Amino acid sequence: MRLLLISDTHLPVRAKKLPAPVWDAVDAADVVIHAGDWVSVGLLDELESRAARLVGCWGNNDGPELRARLPEVARVTLDGLSVAVVHETGSSKGREERCAAAYPGVDLLVFGHSHIPWDTTGPGGIRLLNPGSPTDRRRQPYCTYQTATITVGRLEQVALHNL
Repeated sequence: MRLLLISDTHLPVRAKKLPAPVWDAVDAADVVIHAGDWVSVGLLDELESRAARLVGCWGNNDGPELRARLPEVARVTLDGLSVAVVHETGSSKGREERCAAAYPGVDLLVFGHSHIPWDTTGPGGIRLLNPGSPTDRRRQPYCTYQTATITVGRLEQVALHNL
């Protein structure tokens, strides 16, 4: 199962549209995961119509229309892997321990908010991934997104892509 992980798209505030390589990755993915701060409901509509499957949550910059359609925390099992998606996880200090305690039984936690790519493993084996942002790099050298695969409950081939 091929995954595309994105977050903090902030459309149309930070960009008018998603970059073409991200749309190519949407087309190639079995599941698109968006960890909040969509800003525009138009992107949610586009991804729902174009992605094979979409899993997402709302972020702190998402208004009532997006919050009405998306959960604060999305939970799904993908090919035997327990996945949670949330926008904010707090400061980087102590993140692994805090998330392991807050999301027991979760194998993969996808989060956003910071626009800073993240890939660590916490206590009990919870994998924490933040794809950064494909449209707003902030203090990072590149805008980014992540891809990964799941094979029979195992997360594999996690890759960070620079735009």
